[in-house]
Amino acid sequence: MLKDFAKLQTFLMVIKEKSFSKASAKLGISQPAVTQQIKFIEDYLDTRIVERKKNGILLTKEGEDLYRIAVKLEKAISSSEKELLKIINKEFTFIMGSSNAIGNYILPNYLGEIKKRLDNEVYIQIGLSEDVIGQLEDKKIDLALIESPVFKDGIIFREWVEDELVIFSNQPLKKQLTADDLLDFDWICRNEESHTRKLTAEVFEEIGVQCANFNVLAVLASPTAIKESILHADKNSSRPLVSVMSRHVIQSDIQDGRLYEARIKNFKLQRHFYIAYLKERKHDAFVDNVVHYLLSINKV
Repeated sequence: MLKDFAKLQTFLMVIKEKSFSKASAKLGISQPAVTQQIKFIEDYLDTRIVERKKNGILLTKEGEDLYRIAVKLEKAISSSEKELLKIINKEFTFIMGSSNAIGNYILPNYLGEIKKRLDNEVYIQIGLSEDVIGQLEDKKIDLALIESPVFKDGIIFREWVEDELVIFSNQPLKKQLTADDLLDFDWICRNEESHTRKLTAEVFEEIGVQCANFNVLAVLASPTAIKESILHADKNSSRPLVSVMSRHVIQSDIQDGRLYEARIKNFKLQRHFYIAYLKERKHDAFVDNVVHYLLSINKV
């Protein structure tokens, strides 16, 4: 079993998430596959290692012993990755495809470390999630980071960091907004192909409004263009100019007091970003190194 560390990684993820289903989402495999791998370990050791409870899972004594061993193995393997890449000593350019919010506002914070780990150049290509996945299928990029999964055969999707969409303006807003409040604003909306637009449209419909009901001044595809338009809008206007944006994009402006955020009452617009790569490169040392690093980032 120790030769197949993937099963122990599944065990570690189950412990970390305290749930078989959550571990499944994080690992990008089905829940039955998670259950099967845990059962394999238990059959191999001829003992129970986890007990399922209503509020999560509980390690048995043997499970606690295995957990300590697995953590040591994980650290040893992780520390060996750089040495393995040095042995390969391959010069190339690692290309990452990314959707707008991730590529412009999240990934740049980690490019230096990724380059250091690969000891090679790393480029980013930015576009819509569907286009990025198309590039992955065509083998024009090595790894994709996207705002929504575009499930296709031959591609592994790994749940990455959590994102929240908020309504924002350069004028102070009520912290909790009702449907009527939304109609009192001027709007800049995302283009219809945007995952942000699709997600918010679903919530707006639930509270009885549609984008067609808003006073829309512009429709833009770029998060940067939207943010800059609102930053430079008239701060004394009786109708605040607003839009919906990933909190990652505007977080520093909120902290600096240049932008203000609000949420829809009784709703939270949440989603996950995803890591995607080809199944045929599941055991590629370079892809695996970057994926392992990205998944180690607990909070972006």
